[in-house]
Amino acid sequence: MAVPLHPYARRAGARLRAVLPDRATLATMGRSPRKDLFAGLTVAIVALPLALGFGVASGAGAEAGLATAVVAGALAAFFGGSNLQVSGPTGAMTVVLVPIVHRYGTTAVLTVGLMSGVLLIAAALGGAGRFMAYVPAPVVEGFTVGIAGVIGLQQVPAALGVPASGAPNVVVAAADAVVDFARTPHPAALALAAAVAAAMLIGARLRPGIPFSLLAVVAATVVTGLAGLDVATIGHLPAGLPAPSLGFLHPGELPHLATAALAVAALAALESLMSATAADAMSVSERHDSDRELFGQGIANLVAPLFGGVAATGAIARTAVNVRSGAASRLAALVHAAVLAVVVFAAAPLVAGIPLAALAGVLIATAVRMVEVASLRALARSGRGEAAVLVLTAGATLAFDLVTAVLVGLLVAGALALRQVARSAALTRVPLHEGLPPADHHAEEQALLAEHIVAYRIDGPLFFAGAHRFLLELAETTDVKAVILRLSRVSTIDATGALVLGDAIAKLERRGILVLVSGVRADHLRTLDALGVLDALRADGRVFPGTPGAIAHARHHLNGLPAATAGPATRAAGAGPRTEQRAPTRE
Repeated sequence: MAVPLHPYARRAGARLRAVLPDRATLATMGRSPRKDLFAGLTVAIVALPLALGFGVASGAGAEAGLATAVVAGALAAFFGGSNLQVSGPTGAMTVVLVPIVHRYGTTAVLTVGLMSGVLLIAAALGGAGRFMAYVPAPVVEGFTVGIAGVIGLQQVPAALGVPASGAPNVVVAAADAVVDFARTPHPAALALAAAVAAAMLIGARLRPGIPFSLLAVVAATVVTGLAGLDVATIGHLPAGLPAPSLGFLHPGELPHLATAALAVAALAALESLMSATAADAMSVSERHDSDRELFGQGIANLVAPLFGGVAATGAIARTAVNVRSGAASRLAALVHAAVLAVVVFAAAPLVAGIPLAALAGVLIATAVRMVEVASLRALARSGRGEAAVLVLTAGATLAFDLVTAVLVGLLVAGALALRQVARSAALTRVPLHEGLPPADHHAEEQALLAEHIVAYRIDGPLFFAGAHRFLLELAETTDVKAVILRLSRVSTIDATGALVLGDAIAKLERRGILVLVSGVRADHLRTLDALGVLDALRADGRVFPGTPGAIAHARHHLNGLPAATAGPATRAAGAGPRTEQRAPTRE
């Protein structure tokens, strides 16, 4: 007899099935194999120098970059949520990994990658993918510009042929390298880096379909060998991937590396989903699954460290090449990983002679191409707030780290958004009978009523960012005997807004002004009732579903008005508090 599963177990199983690749997804790999084979080969040619360069730049070595491109590239392609995404080592991730290597050592990078994989899988199972859509565009652009700046500055020592100073800030490290180069110049390294970067940037404009990065690196390697240039090279690489091992893992280090793992996981999620979104935009009918993409990146980062690979993410540049090369399914990304695996096993001796300055030139050109000038100009023209968020995010990336930069950008963007929302709220003095059906009273009667009763309509949100402004405006109300607050157009109200509203009511009543409220929405009553804002008014029968009842109650209360004035309006609006509370809402 089968034991029924606990509801939690059933939900967990359903959630796991939702992020695993299904038959329909895998079946897409057979629809255009020729296109995928060509696209995969093209991406591999572009990815080879980048994988080597980012591996060296991270401090883990060229072999770590290749292992990441092969293992993480294959697993993320199979388990990911995008049919067109290509994953591997990236410049953004390198920026995060360099400080970890300097502080904790190379093995710590493997531990951090494994921990980030666990965090990404947990995020996928928790459905966190949808939240990445809330990152504002200026934060993303500023983040990208900052990363480009960091990548370029990181390559300055290798491009100048001098050892890195080890300074924690990239600006300081680049300045130290320039000073060192001025003392002992290495023109050969600088010439190689400049030539490779120029070939990539100029070639991309003239012939965008040709892989100038690989051609330039090959040319630089040949020239170095033939001319006997005294420049640093990659050096010996192992032929093949190491056997999977957890020998790097030391449980005692896990608490110290938790913050770094969280930063790596956050960056992997952000960059991968940004890249997948870009792939969707470049294709006709593809749409990625955010949670499945996080799951695929989690599996990739969980397994890659076992083979000596560093943390990986979706790579925007390689994904763009994949789409533009005609990729039709995830088979292209799998082919890219397979081609790189052949290089690892069969061409390691050839790769060993590549000059580090040539790889620095590749990464400098990549950093330059990451900056989309047209997008930056468009955001700058869209408003000073967006431009400020972009500049602050980029500056924080250079001065601090990527996680701090994103947090700074989100906080500033959130503050600007709150200010904008608060400004959209308005307190408007409206004609007493605005929006109400005609009644059988005369113009003189309306004018007389307006001398004693005033109506205010609150439009938009009433919350902490702008509530105090309403208190000041309401408190300035003078020369009236009754104030009607029309609340049906309040879009949202928080505790601060409710308390400020109650304070305004209390101030008006202390001056002897009768306060009535109409049109309170049912979804706002919970907040108002929890803080007792309307308790006294409700006890006196001064809370009404619609404005006609509030007008009638005010007229009835103001017994100083002429008797002839009271009659018609009373018949039109109702005859007392009990009748008014049954009147329909007419806000």
